[in-house]
Amino acid sequence: MLNKRHLPSITALQCFEAVTRHLSFTRAAEELNLTQSAVSKQVAQLEELLQHLLFRRVRRRLQLTPAGDLYLVEVRKILTQVEMSTHTLRSYGGETEVLRVSTPSTFGARWLVPRLKGWRLQHPHIHLDLCNEQQADDLLQGRSDLAFYFGQGSRPGTECLKLFGEELVAVCAPASLPDTPYTDPTQLTDLVLLQNASRPQAWHDWFESQGHRTDHSYHGPRFDTFYMCIRAAQVGCGVALLPRFLVAEELADGKLVVAWPHSMPSPDAYYLAYPEHSAGVPKVQAFVTWIMEHIEDL
Repeated sequence: MLNKRHLPSITALQCFEAVTRHLSFTRAAEELNLTQSAVSKQVAQLEELLQHLLFRRVRRRLQLTPAGDLYLVEVRKILTQVEMSTHTLRSYGGETEVLRVSTPSTFGARWLVPRLKGWRLQHPHIHLDLCNEQQADDLLQGRSDLAFYFGQGSRPGTECLKLFGEELVAVCAPASLPDTPYTDPTQLTDLVLLQNASRPQAWHDWFESQGHRTDHSYHGPRFDTFYMCIRAAQVGCGVALLPRFLVAEELADGKLVVAWPHSMPSPDAYYLAYPEHSAGVPKVQAFVTWIMEHIEDL
């Protein structure tokens, strides 16, 4: 790890970034409410630390060097992250407990978010920080306190609580179906089979579970999230194979219909996971207890 004396200050990074936008030490100084000499000194110290020139003068104008171009990309990421973290912390007000929870995006929007009002009422001093970015080591690296995921109930170093399974059902917009009802599930291939990136085998397995095979199981546009699949089916792009609980609202109000009366249970399930060493952390246990109460009500 670098000695802290060999790391630049935030002020130096701000000066460098401002100069890159204005290509002028004077205008950068005006923006930062510093003197021109102070900005120039900060950039000079930064160049000395990096042992690279960041700017050069060409016909009395400043230009970034190749090293400056490379450094600017990283500096902007750092300053943006500092700004976001500052705004985030200020938004918490007097709340001292923050619980970071990662969740698949559609699951979070369709199942978790509608239940959050109850959490807030029961635990007003624990601020939830929800994100849908999920990496395998988020929990062990401390980037998340808890994580919802779909899969098998075993992850090294974590406690995994099974929530519920899912059944996949083929759905489409009412107008997508022909006037004459289908008599065979493979006739659905007359429509476009909408694919989901998280369930690449789904159509193949769905047809096979009924004793059918088709060469079209993997054909069709692929979507990264269930939400995009739902919207694509709604607007008539084709037929989607989706977890029934995620489209319950659309089925109830008629925006989507079941295209073929066969549902297929998934071999995997939804889980809530947290690091083993967090088992005794009060805010983690409060969230686990609250979630399991909602599971019992299903």
